[in-house]
Amino acid sequence: MHLGLVTVVVHDYDQAISFFVDGLGFELAEDSPALTNDGRAKRWVVVRPPGAVTGVLLALADGDQQTAVVGHQVAGRVGFFLQVDDFDAACARMSAAGIEFVRPPRTEPYGRVAVFADIAGNNWDLIGPP
Repeated sequence: MHLGLVTVVVHDYDQAISFFVDGLGFELAEDSPALTNDGRAKRWVVVRPPGAVTGVLLALADGDQQTAVVGHQVAGRVGFFLQVDDFDAACARMSAAGIEFVRPPRTEPYGRVAVFADIAGNNWDLIGPP
């Protein structure tokens, strides 16, 4: 058993793909045409870190309720955790790509951590070894 996907609701597929692929270094695992439950066109877009099993489904906000949760999926808390082997290199690459760090790097018992916002405004922890 494993967790296959988690969903991030976004305003724009292509901007989200660019953020995750160009900014974070994820791979575009799938970008396929699909249909909503009521038959309208949409895309099935999955990104994931290289070599990872679990991916992120980028879901385009559809309607007022979904639009309202873009950037607030976990009520302002950090809800996603990206672990890296080289914390300093990841911070430098992400900063160069224009990714916003909302809290600067710090050292915790479990490792080095900095909080960044994704394309939708959700907070993530970037976590490296202690």
